[in-house]
Amino acid sequence: MDTFSAKAHEVERHWFVVDATDIPLGRLASNVAAVIRGKHKPIFTPHADTGDFVIVVNAEKVKLTGNKLDTKLRRWHSAIPGGFGSESYRSLLKRRPELAIEEAVFGMLPKNRLGRTLRTKLKVYKGATHPHVAQQPESLTLRT
Repeated sequence: MDTFSAKAHEVERHWFVVDATDIPLGRLASNVAAVIRGKHKPIFTPHADTGDFVIVVNAEKVKLTGNKLDTKLRRWHSAIPGGFGSESYRSLLKRRPELAIEEAVFGMLPKNRLGRTLRTKLKVYKGATHPHVAQQPESLTLRT
């Protein structure tokens, strides 16, 4: 018996759309990361890009449970002395809600060349409309 190894150019890609309304951020991110990685397919190969494209709409309506809106912080550093910055998720979701979902999903992808390629498969939009109608995306039901 031979071990099957999928090649990235042989994989059939699909487009999925997810409505983020009232879905907890971590649960949304883990499900989306699994689809982008290709773990929902029987041909999953860890070193190959076997995943699908995911469109997330209504990013501004994602839910954070407990006190995370005020206590959870997005942190960054500009690589210069004194360049540390932070922002609460309450202000981040008002200012740029797409970034909150992108960072949550990207944190669950591999930190290598494959992960950087997989980042291009996530499309996040603040409102309910998106420009990917031509790809005929299917609705994705998330695991609870």
